[in-house]
Amino acid sequence: MARVPFIDDIEHPELKPLADRIRAERGGRLYNLYKVLLNNPRIAEGWLALFTAIRQQSELGGRYRELAIMLVAVINRAEYEYVQHVPFALKAGLTQAQLDALRDWRNSKLFDDADRAVLEYTEAMTRSVQVPDEAFAAVARHFDARQTVELTATVAGYNLVSRFLEALKVDHE
Repeated sequence: MARVPFIDDIEHPELKPLADRIRAERGGRLYNLYKVLLNNPRIAEGWLALFTAIRQQSELGGRYRELAIMLVAVINRAEYEYVQHVPFALKAGLTQAQLDALRDWRNSKLFDDADRAVLEYTEAMTRSVQVPDEAFAAVARHFDARQTVELTATVAGYNLVSRFLEALKVDHE
């Protein structure tokens, strides 16, 4: 059970314009994450803008974005984040076998060099914050500056998501 109340536009009609924007940008649903965020509408608005830019307004391929998000969820033991993103990851071209291999990705043969660069970078950012030069260089071999910024924002952003969800014990839909 979530540690703070869920807020929606039924009980708070003044939030309807923002709730409608969230639904429009998130597949027609007001997810529990956003019901928690609506405890502060300004934070909910900023969150929506940031994650819309990361997920829908970036050049980084969806496969790499979802690979990073899924590894963040695995490392942080963020079940809500993981479960919510499985359909997106599969749609972006990852396989269930690849998702299952994330816990031990270094010993898997299911990932190519670009995947491994993303995974190494994501793991470094998530576990130790600092990224070794070798991990950055591997990313730079596969992605241009814009895509590298987008990857970095994705990893940083989804670490925010998992920490927020886990601290407040946000329930699954």
